[in-house]
Amino acid sequence: MIQELVGALVAAGAVGLVGLAAAARVIKQYERGVVFRFGRLLGSPRTPGFTVIVPGVDRMHKVNMQIVTLPIPAQEGITRDNVTVRVDAVVYFKVVDAANALIQVEDYRFAVSQMAQTSLRSIIGKSDLDDLLSNREKLNQGLELMIDSPAIGWGVQIDRVEIKDVSLPDTMKRSMARQAEADRERRARIINADAELQASKKLAEAAGVMSEQPAALQLRLLQTVVAVAAEKNSTLVLPFPVELLRFLERAAPPDGAQGPAEGRSSSAPTAEEAGAPTPSTAPKPLEEAASSSGGGAASAVGLPVEQLPAPEAAPVPEPTVVRPGPTSDGSPSTHP
Repeated sequence: MIQELVGALVAAGAVGLVGLAAAARVIKQYERGVVFRFGRLLGSPRTPGFTVIVPGVDRMHKVNMQIVTLPIPAQEGITRDNVTVRVDAVVYFKVVDAANALIQVEDYRFAVSQMAQTSLRSIIGKSDLDDLLSNREKLNQGLELMIDSPAIGWGVQIDRVEIKDVSLPDTMKRSMARQAEADRERRARIINADAELQASKKLAEAAGVMSEQPAALQLRLLQTVVAVAAEKNSTLVLPFPVELLRFLERAAPPDGAQGPAEGRSSSAPTAEEAGAPTPSTAPKPLEEAASSSGGGAASAVGLPVEQLPAPEAAPVPEPTVVRPGPTSDGSPSTHP
């Protein structure tokens, strides 16, 4: 009798332990337990810790409340300025209402993923290429609002959305590179032109100072010579100022002012001033005529060309006319 009672107690204890093990649940800190009794929601979600449900009657689902990182596959679209791009992004969200996350939507992860892809394609079509490349903060905020609007009813809160990469065609990349290069070249030319303008103003001021003090130009020339000679070059190039040439030209005596000592008056033009050739450069026919004309020609050798005796004109023979009429002996007749 006693043995049967002990056996019954042991069996009851074993059944109790099995039932307790089946009814006991442990909820982690980052989880919430949603209990359904006969398919209906039982109260609010269970908090973290130890909890007990009725075995065979209650069913508990654990919902993760951590922030979920969901990558969005790359979406290809055409921007507002007709450029084909591929954009991928990432969504950070978390569940704020465990009951709605299980009741209002079948799979909240899949729903958020599809909504994010649709919103990303919509953002691509509404934006320009420059906005996708440089103004991503504004696009991230717009994308977050588009995803967060339907997700609120699912018990999901969108923490943030980030556009990761924007892929462009190779032709567009080359075009953008050429555009950037042309813009840099334009700015370089503007800077060079501005520098030339400032340098020209300074040079004009320096020229004004040197014009007041002519010795400053000579000092500047000597400084240039010293700077060139310091390089130990085999060839030394000296700049010759035009002002020095003008000074030498003014200091040289004129060719016509030679006085009466040379046997010519200052009023009478010489052969060189009149443009006639000198006796030394006279043509050879005139020199031969002067040597063959005797003593008078010999005295005319030292005279100018215009004073030489003109050569006598040779007699011109009269033309003869040949007429076709034959003579008595058969030869053509000739009449003067």
